[in-house]
Amino acid sequence: MLSDIALYGAIETGLIYGLVAFGVYISFRVLDFPDLTVDGSFPLGAAVAAILIIDGVNPWLATGAAVLAGMAAGAVTAILNVKLKILNLLASILTMIALYSVNLRIMGRPNVALLTEETVLTPWYDLGLAYHQVPVVLFIIVIAISLVLLWRFMKSETGLAMRATGANARMARAQGIATGAMIILGVALSNGLVGLAGALFAQSQGAADVTMGVGVIVIGLASLIGGEAVITPSSVLRALIACVAGAIIYRLAIAFALNADMLGLQAQDLNLITAVLVTLAIVLPGVRNSVVSKFTRDKA
Repeated sequence: MLSDIALYGAIETGLIYGLVAFGVYISFRVLDFPDLTVDGSFPLGAAVAAILIIDGVNPWLATGAAVLAGMAAGAVTAILNVKLKILNLLASILTMIALYSVNLRIMGRPNVALLTEETVLTPWYDLGLAYHQVPVVLFIIVIAISLVLLWRFMKSETGLAMRATGANARMARAQGIATGAMIILGVALSNGLVGLAGALFAQSQGAADVTMGVGVIVIGLASLIGGEAVITPSSVLRALIACVAGAIIYRLAIAFALNADMLGLQAQDLNLITAVLVTLAIVLPGVRNSVVSKFTRDKA
């Protein structure tokens, strides 16, 4: 069994990765754009927010700057693809590699501590909640606002144009949609959400590190695929809810696996656990459909 601190910690991290899953949903599901920039824009958001907070900038303004930085990184990837005709996957890899050096430049060193700095969480500790409950409450509010705004955007004219671009770019162009602009906007928005996740993660963990983005794209995909296995994404709203549910379930599964003494797993087994969970999330829906189909045939 998990302790209260471990449970709330898993939910807290899951909520942050829910923002990453939103970003992955936009790039992979809406635009059909395989984007690995995520591994660079996550620590980019953390680096920008951390340095600005240390320099005395309001934490919320610093977090907003992290979102803009993430959007800029995503826009670079999309421009490399749209304007320079570089393969989307390769374009994202190039940006991700470049961001490692950019993040080092921003921070001036491999990591920056925020333990003694005022963050977006600081005022919330005066509400009388337990220390480990504060991040969960704040991040639920952030996730809820982000989900509603993203849902409304996807139902807008621009959002529908973006969805049409991902579904069939040639048909979208025939209808007068500027597909290049939609790709740039979508990938920028995707990485802006990831930058926001990185900024919140750094403030909740008390540090920003240049290597904290390693494997984030895998976590985002695990959250997305796992969520879709639990909640059928028959609409945009259900798909967004599935992203959050998948991220929380993923972190809870990791926490239970690492705390289950009989399994003998340790922290260094995290990537192995992730690989197993992603594999199960991909395979189980197909197995479930096969079982349902067989049951339906037998009943008929």
